[in-house]
Amino acid sequence: MVNNGDDRSRLNGAFAALAHPIRRGILEQLTAGESPVGELARRYHVTAPAITKHVKILEEAGLLSRRREGQTLWCRAEEAPMKEMAAWIEHYRRFWNGRLDALEQYLKQQRTKKK
Repeated sequence: MVNNGDDRSRLNGAFAALAHPIRRGILEQLTAGESPVGELARRYHVTAPAITKHVKILEEAGLLSRRREGQTLWCRAEEAPMKEMAAWIEHYRRFWNGRLDALEQYLKQQRTKKK
């Protein structure tokens, strides 16, 4: 998996956005479907401006999109960045599993030589 600079920048922004537990919680809530910002805020003991800031960070990272309907600001999770993150993680999971399998094989060979 080779990433160009734009891919790395997008991934860095998405992972950074998910570093905060409230933002991870907001995305978790949005897996059930689109939701108004006010509904997202009810779970947390923070101010409305704080929730708005979290939502904006998630939006800038491409993890959610917002739309206004009258006075209500609606949010929905965006799938593409999460797929990109999952692909990046999967690449390294396979890499490290392969390395650990090779280490296990090497250790078995060493034990066999000692016997």
